[in-house]
Amino acid sequence: MGKQLIIAEKPSVAQDIARALGGFRKEGDYYESEQYVLSSAIGHLLELAVPEEYEVKRGKWSFEHLPVIPPRFTLQPIDKTADRLKLLVRLIKRKDVDGLINACDAGREGELIFNYIVQHSGTKKPIKRLWLQSMTPEAIRAGFRSLREASELEGLRTAAVCRAESDWLVGINGTRAMTAFNSKTGGFHLTTVGRVQTPTLAIVVEREERIRRFRPRPYWEIEARFGGSQGEYSGRWFDEAFKRREDDEQATAYRIWDQAQAQAIRAACEGQGAQASEEVKPASQLSPLLYDLTSLQREANTRFGFSARTTLALAQALYEKHKVLTYPRTDARALPEDYLGTVRQVLGELPAQYAPYARTILEQGWVRPNKRIFNDAKVSDHFAIIPTGATPKALNELEWKLYDLVTRRFLAVFFPAAEYQVTTRITRVGEHAFKTEGRVLVNPGWLAVYGREAQPEGEEATNLPPLIPGERLQTLAVELKPGQTRPPARFTEATLLAAMEGAGKLVEDEELRAAMAGRGLGTPATRAQIIENLIAERYLVREGKELVPTAKAFSLITLLRGLGVEELTSPEMTGEWEYKLARMERGELTRDEFMAHIVALARDIVERARRYESDTVPGDFATLTTPCPRCGGVVKETYKKFACQSCDWSTWKIVAGRQFEVAEMEQLLREGRVGPLAGFRSRQGRPFEAVVRLNAEQLPEFEFEPTIADTEAAADLDRQESLGPCPKCGAGVYAHGNAYVCARSLGPDRSCDFRASRVILSQEVTPEQMRKLLTDGRTDLLDGFVSARTRRKFSAYLVRGADGKIGFEFDTRSPSRGRDGGRELGPHPADGQPVLLKKGRYGPYVSHGKVNATLPRDLPPEQVTLERALELLAAKSAEPPRASGRH
Repeated sequence: MGKQLIIAEKPSVAQDIARALGGFRKEGDYYESEQYVLSSAIGHLLELAVPEEYEVKRGKWSFEHLPVIPPRFTLQPIDKTADRLKLLVRLIKRKDVDGLINACDAGREGELIFNYIVQHSGTKKPIKRLWLQSMTPEAIRAGFRSLREASELEGLRTAAVCRAESDWLVGINGTRAMTAFNSKTGGFHLTTVGRVQTPTLAIVVEREERIRRFRPRPYWEIEARFGGSQGEYSGRWFDEAFKRREDDEQATAYRIWDQAQAQAIRAACEGQGAQASEEVKPASQLSPLLYDLTSLQREANTRFGFSARTTLALAQALYEKHKVLTYPRTDARALPEDYLGTVRQVLGELPAQYAPYARTILEQGWVRPNKRIFNDAKVSDHFAIIPTGATPKALNELEWKLYDLVTRRFLAVFFPAAEYQVTTRITRVGEHAFKTEGRVLVNPGWLAVYGREAQPEGEEATNLPPLIPGERLQTLAVELKPGQTRPPARFTEATLLAAMEGAGKLVEDEELRAAMAGRGLGTPATRAQIIENLIAERYLVREGKELVPTAKAFSLITLLRGLGVEELTSPEMTGEWEYKLARMERGELTRDEFMAHIVALARDIVERARRYESDTVPGDFATLTTPCPRCGGVVKETYKKFACQSCDWSTWKIVAGRQFEVAEMEQLLREGRVGPLAGFRSRQGRPFEAVVRLNAEQLPEFEFEPTIADTEAAADLDRQESLGPCPKCGAGVYAHGNAYVCARSLGPDRSCDFRASRVILSQEVTPEQMRKLLTDGRTDLLDGFVSARTRRKFSAYLVRGADGKIGFEFDTRSPSRGRDGGRELGPHPADGQPVLLKKGRYGPYVSHGKVNATLPRDLPPEQVTLERALELLAAKSAEPPRASGRH
């Protein structure tokens, strides 16, 4: 009888299986026993690719070759894990292996990882499915005693494949179409689009639009002070007939919009007698649920300011390196129902500072069946994040903070509810009512785990004087408190993660949020990376804890709305896709139904983008009241510009990463200047503010206030010899501080912005070389440049461009070589870092930073130009992340 090959998703799981089943000996990267061969993937080993005969060789970024709808997909090995894939294929094809056991994670991604490996190997051997909800040795052994037929999980496999293919189709076609559209007027403007990334961006942009539209409204609140024989207390006036209206979300029962009405109420109550009644009710507050990854990221962001990516990295280290937490990439907030014994064991092994709480839980018998904590129906691929009981050693400060957060939450969930006595006192002064609310902590319950044994400070009900029935109280003082409504808060990573979980709806209630999780954006494991991708693509910037959308973000969302591509701007509709995939898992929806909709969407995105020009994109665009500064014609706003309808005058809406508002452009055209305006960003990403004025050609330009240092520097240049003519204006160029500057770039009357650093990518540019650059157009060949990202040295000439900018030129006769023999093709226009041509395991490829793109088979390496390499790299960057749960 042959052996069964067990394939787990990651090496640590393979090791756990080997220990649980016993009898294995290790053979390099796999284990073997009398009955089994056991190995694992390392996450995803293969990614989707277009079959060679359908791949577009040139012109990927033009509408001519869109949409890309291949009749089928092929699989391409991921270079860095190719050795593991070869091992698994070899094991699958062993003659003594007559069947396979899928031991990858019990969920959609695990099914996809295994399915791709089997598809790539071409095997027809029978498959069984190990379905585990927990990793205890007994649970693993029980799972092997009740292996499932692979056919039982066909819906899950189909949903996994559809998710990967739909991400590819929407990402490739959306990105190429939007890039082609934005590049119609010249240049190459990479505009990435993703099935999950773009709706997430739409959430942030919509919030920022609400903030910009917001106009504060004044309101008044009234607070009165009352006194009786037992003491004094305060109360707030409220409207007893108040009902919340959907069209006025800022209205509350305490706010009065009319100052005269507020003053009349104060006058009616001052010095008057009052009667009070109160209601005292017991109330309880359950502990929060155990953490899944998203709730842990939210809490860590709120309490410590950790980014979602930082929290994930810390949790992963605590799981893999320190082994003190369970698997972190989970969307479950419950534990398996067979985990009571394990929980008791973990409680007995926690570090000393947690021992008093753990001991209380065990002595009181609080670890017992409870569907809020132990619930198989709420456990998916993995269960909630909890400590393992292993003693934490050598944790750094950040790791310890996260470990403490998880451990205290784990302890708190077993403690009883916190109990309060809630008091609501209504004091009446004639026809007006005042409310006093507060609560007294009676039993701390789970709050004791967080050191809150007593009443928290600041809860006024603690100090309420007793109320004597029927006593006549006196109104001692009545104060009018003016206020203004505030705009909605910007998203932090914590609130954006919550919005993604609720598909755009900020749902604070934990139970309701869990019910909506199936229609959320992304998964717990991918949401952090989605946010990081938006930042990397410069759609978002971090300002403290806040996430602020850039002008590029507004431009994309404006374009998609104008084109009517609703499904890429609607979080709810994207959440609906997740719901459909869940239905497919249950066999309630077919692959053909789902993919037909995705293919139709991909075609629709392309056709809508093809149909319009940048000045014809529909939208809520303004017609300015101020005439054209050149001819007096009508100026209209379009998708990209403000443009005169009678002459060729126009100006970009976005300048230095900031978009002009209509009112700002009106003032600029009317008065010739506007500002200072904040929110501009330099090429290095640094924010700055400036006045914007119209120049002699009636086009916007920056106007900076000169500093005293600038004035002194301009005078100092008179004592130096010029190195050569400025390539922009012809004035002299001089050494000044750490740079070479144009004489007209300093002083109160500056009119030029030419400036070149004396050190470029670690290469010193001597005055002699700068003189050659200015007079001859290029320097000698300089060999001390160091790539900012790869830290590799390279040689190049500095050359003067026609626009006065300085660029690189490479010596094509003796190209520099990377450490692996790669040839430098030239600098990438985005950052000046080298683009390399290398030899890889699967053939030649081009590389820039962390992006690699394999050469098409019909493109010989010796014919690869920098332009062709940039096209290949841009196409690779625009593809949706490989089917590893990243969107």
